[in-house]
Parts: sequence; C-alpha cells; structure tokens
Amino acid sequence: MRALALDIGEVRVGVAVSDPAGRVASPVCVLPAAEVLAHAATFRRVLEDWEPDLLVCGLPRTLAGEEGPQADRIREQAQRIASTCGIPLEFVDERLSSAEARRILREQGLSERAMRGKVDMVAASLFLQSWLDARQT
Repeated sequence: MRALALDIGEVRVGVAVSDPAGRVASPVCVLPAAEVLAHAATFRRVLEDWEPDLLVCGLPRTLAGEEGPQADRIREQAQRIASTCGIPLEFVDERLSSAEARRILREQGLSERAMRGKVDMVAASLFLQSWLDARQT
C-alpha cells in the first residue's frame, strides 16, 4: 500500500511518498498550497505518478499533544483534498517534524535560504516514516 504524505502549510505543501510495500518514506516535492487545494495539474501529476492508496496528512499539535491552532484549517483542507481525489485520509502528529527537517538540512550544509523549498517535503517524509513505522509494530 503506497501512502502519500502532505505537509499542508499556508503557502506550500510538502509531499512525500512511501514505497509500494509501505516501509520507507521519501521526500518528493513542494507545491504551492493553492495548486494542491485547487487540484491543479501539478498536483494531479503527482497523484498520477505515484498512484497512492492513502493520503497521510500532518496535523499540528502542541508540545502537550493537543491540537494546535492551525489544526482545524489543516483538517478541513485535507478532507477537501482527499474528497476531491477520492483517496482515503488519515492524520498523523506532525509535532517537531519541521524543526527536525531543518536540522537535517542544516547538517547537509544548506543555508536557510536554500532550505526554504525543501523543509516541507523533508518534514512530510519524517512524519510519514513515523506513521509507517507505527503500522509495522
């Protein structure tokens, strides 16, 4: 089962995908949020290329584990995307995924400017991998 992860932000959406066996997550791309929400050709192409069986969207939570202030917006947008695509949807805690993505990219020597377009897709791959790992146990 191939899962496609979306890290939905106000400006950008990070996209990651699992392998067909659902064991390993990999970053794919970052798309403008408006294109994903409008089901534009760029997002449709990602869906056609990867043929996901499931969407996994990161849901922002506070450090205490409660849904963060953006959670309602993300939940509504993710449900709209899943409904438009006709693909089942699950949510996963995305707490600290962007901070971890920044740390990884910084370790690779990227500047803040160079990271800007990559953080979201790396964060999506991190929370997707966490979700995949939890399903294996």
